[in-house]
Amino acid sequence: MDENVLISAIKSLQGGSTLSVDESYGSIGFIMGGNACPELIASFLSLLATRVPTGEELYGASMVMRECSKKIIFKNPETILDTCGTGGAPKTFNVSTAASILIASCGVRVAKHGNRSRTGRGSAEVLEKIGVNLDANVDQQKYCLENVGICFCFAPKHHSAVANVAPVRKLLPFPTLFNLLGPLTNPCGAGLQMLGVWDKKYMKPIANALQLSGTNSSAVVHSMDGLDEISISSPTHVLYVNKKSIIEDVIDPKNIGLSYSPIENVRATSLTHAAQIIEDVLINGREGGCRDMVVLTAGVSLFLSGVAQSAREGVEMASKAIDSGKSRDTLHHWVEASNKHIPSTNNN
Repeated sequence: MDENVLISAIKSLQGGSTLSVDESYGSIGFIMGGNACPELIASFLSLLATRVPTGEELYGASMVMRECSKKIIFKNPETILDTCGTGGAPKTFNVSTAASILIASCGVRVAKHGNRSRTGRGSAEVLEKIGVNLDANVDQQKYCLENVGICFCFAPKHHSAVANVAPVRKLLPFPTLFNLLGPLTNPCGAGLQMLGVWDKKYMKPIANALQLSGTNSSAVVHSMDGLDEISISSPTHVLYVNKKSIIEDVIDPKNIGLSYSPIENVRATSLTHAAQIIEDVLINGREGGCRDMVVLTAGVSLFLSGVAQSAREGVEMASKAIDSGKSRDTLHHWVEASNKHIPSTNNN
């Protein structure tokens, strides 16, 4: 790959064209290789940011990121689930992180992909607060996945090549294509995804990118009250995606046996508060809107995975996992396993 690939893509974008999978792949590949000058990177990302990216553009870029990543090699990746979203929406309390633990306690392996947040309480911060080891190497992550059923893929440890574009991204006063790529680049190659986006307009291109990637079964969601997750305060738009189809639907808590809860009741005020909510729900089984929101996300995810025959059945399974102590045990075992010393043997 050379500079001409990127220059050609920039000219196409300036002319109002979209990029093919190959053009996106070549341009992002050159950028991620660390050889592109900041001016060209800024021009490319700025032009893409003037409109919604296509599924082909997202898929081509995600291919590069996956190829450059440090992977966790695990059998049957098509059965592994990720609950990573784009972020960028109003914050609640790390619902997808709590749900990932609950889902794992129900028997579905979860490779939770995530990062720190500008708010200071993203998935990485809250898991660290609870006691999960963020510095776990690939072998430790695989050990957790095999023995507990869940691991955390801390994005900076898997996507070091993104550093080549970080200085330019920091200078640009708007989100770029890279803000959408994280959920498409799970280091385990997870074939199941519960993926939230910060704006409804990104749902279809993300769904198209997932389909191009050969996803087994995924859901792209954006709630009607503006969240990048399934809301307990309103219905949520959803696109169910597999290799053959993209089906549009609405998830309404009231139709799955749950009641609406005011969004103010599911917001954390600090990192400590966010961690406490997760522990209250998963360890203490605290009732209320926070618990309902976690079991709702887990229930739909269990339906995606095929463990439950419907979202309602998934919600019931998730609730039983809390009441029986399975979610508590999974959380405790994960903290212990993630801190277990396992020498790294994977140089990928």
